[in-house]
Amino acid sequence: MRYSITLCYDGSSLFGWQTQPGVPTVQSTLEDALGKLLRTPVSVTGAGRTDTAVNAIGYVAHFDAQEGLDTEALGYKLNAILPPSIVVLRVSAAPAEFHSRFDATERKYTYFLHRRKDPFAGHYSYQCTYSLDLEAMQEAASLLLGTHDFRCFQKTGTDVKTSICTVTEAAWHSYTPVHSSVMDFPASEGDYLYFRICADRFLRNMVRAVVGSLIDVGRGKMTQDQFAKLILPPFDAPADGPSRGDAGESVPGYALFLSGVSY
Repeated sequence: MRYSITLCYDGSSLFGWQTQPGVPTVQSTLEDALGKLLRTPVSVTGAGRTDTAVNAIGYVAHFDAQEGLDTEALGYKLNAILPPSIVVLRVSAAPAEFHSRFDATERKYTYFLHRRKDPFAGHYSYQCTYSLDLEAMQEAASLLLGTHDFRCFQKTGTDVKTSICTVTEAAWHSYTPVHSSVMDFPASEGDYLYFRICADRFLRNMVRAVVGSLIDVGRGKMTQDQFAKLILPPFDAPADGPSRGDAGESVPGYALFLSGVSY
């Protein structure tokens, strides 16, 4: 019988989702825990890969096991033996044909950035103290909307059948962190930002490369026209067009969250 499992994890001590030899990953840790509780090897399939240090909230996976599992009890027991960095939010029975990766219609990522030195934000937010033109960054972000070939934001050497994605949301937002709103840590409008992007699929390293490129636009290192040329037409992109080397550097993974998966 098939079961779905929804979880969140702090990626700072993990080497991404996918199992790798000799290092802790979310998939291998979860499979080990399920195997101990169910007393049989369990294979878990996730909604997609996340890289080293990347975090997730509302991540969805599935696994097959015997019928009649007490899903509430299983979730409780999993949380008792999983490390503090991984929390199971829900385990539930799923249709036999449910697939956590292929059935997903949209994935949402959120990247956090702070523009002033802050001792309390650094674990999950990227410090960027450069002077930024937020209006230019917002206008450039809007160019991402729609169906495009995003190969210029894909990690070099990635083997995928297509680099075409459909982006439905891409925008910067200002917010006030808890330690400022509750404990009066000094903050001004625009000191704390997050970038939200939603799409039907994402390429490896795509969000971090997009954010790095948008920061370059904000710094004046890249014009909006240069950024626009990185977003290629979906079906007839020139083979000799711009490549990953023409986009900005990838920002660190610790400030990135996979923040939702829709079905």
